[in-house]
Amino acid sequence: MKTSQKGINLILSFEGFSAKPYLDSAGIPTIGYGNTYYENGKKITMSDSPISQERGVKLFSYVLPTYEKIVNSKIKITLTQNQFDALVSHTYNTGGSDTLFSLINRKADVETIKDWFTSRYITAGGKVLNGLIKRRKEEANLFFSK
Repeated sequence: MKTSQKGINLILSFEGFSAKPYLDSAGIPTIGYGNTYYENGKKITMSDSPISQERGVKLFSYVLPTYEKIVNSKIKITLTQNQFDALVSHTYNTGGSDTLFSLINRKADVETIKDWFTSRYITAGGKVLNGLIKRRKEEANLFFSK
C-alpha cells in the first residue's frame, strides 16, 4: 500500500516545516518535514545550510517509502487505507513498534489497540509532550475511522 493524501497531510501537519536544522524533542538534528537524513543517507547536522520548502517536500517524498515499507512488511492482515495511513504516520514519527504491529496482526480488541496508540510514544527526552499526545490520539482516531 501507499500513503494517501490524507495520511500525508496528517504527517506534514504534525511535523511542520523548518528550513533550518533544529534539534527535535529527542535532541536529534532535523530539517524540513521531520527529516533526520538526506537522500544520500547523510545525517542532518546542526551546521547544515537551510533548505527550501520545495527541497523539504522532496526529502519527505524520498523517505516516506521507507516507512511505508516497514508497515507493509510488518502487518500481515488486510488494512483499510485509513489504518495504513495511521500506521505510517506513527512509524514516521517513532520508527515503528513491533508491539503495536503484533496487536494489529493478532486482531486485538479495539480498546486494547486504542489504549496502546494513545498511551505509548507520548514522551521525548523523558517528558510527556502535548503534541505527541495529540498526534497519537489523531492516529488512533484515523485508524478506527471508516
